[in-house]
Amino acid sequence: MSLLDELAEQEVRLVFPSFDHETAVRLGMHLLSAAREQGLPVVVSVRKGGQRVFHAALPGTSADNDDWIDRKSRVVDRYARSSFHVGETFRAKGRDFDRDSRLDPAVYAAHGGVFPVLVKGTGMVGTVGVSGLPQADDHAFVVAQLESFLER
Repeated sequence: MSLLDELAEQEVRLVFPSFDHETAVRLGMHLLSAAREQGLPVVVSVRKGGQRVFHAALPGTSADNDDWIDRKSRVVDRYARSSFHVGETFRAKGRDFDRDSRLDPAVYAAHGGVFPVLVKGTGMVGTVGVSGLPQADDHAFVVAQLESFLER
């Protein structure tokens, strides 16, 4: 399976039955707890609609990570795909998101770490993400935590 196929499969598989503010907070706490257990220096963000419902910054992060999560979240809001998937799609076509998307790279970042919150029968209702690790690691952490959260 190619990386693009794997990223698309994740977006089909990692779907919530429903999603409200309480679920967003529980999801954020789930990611925060896992990041603490693993000693990861990340910012965790969960949004529903346009509202930031959960945000936490662990030691080793800075305001730059807040900016990265905002920029990656805007990519997910615009494309309704994970930020990593969007960036990889551009790279697979031999293109550069920052240059070829015609979007301001100060506002949008197609780097891994933010995933769409998808609800069965509804579609995308928000985003969940982290910033602080290399982009593939940010993405892998979010996917692993979504898998464990949705299994419960």
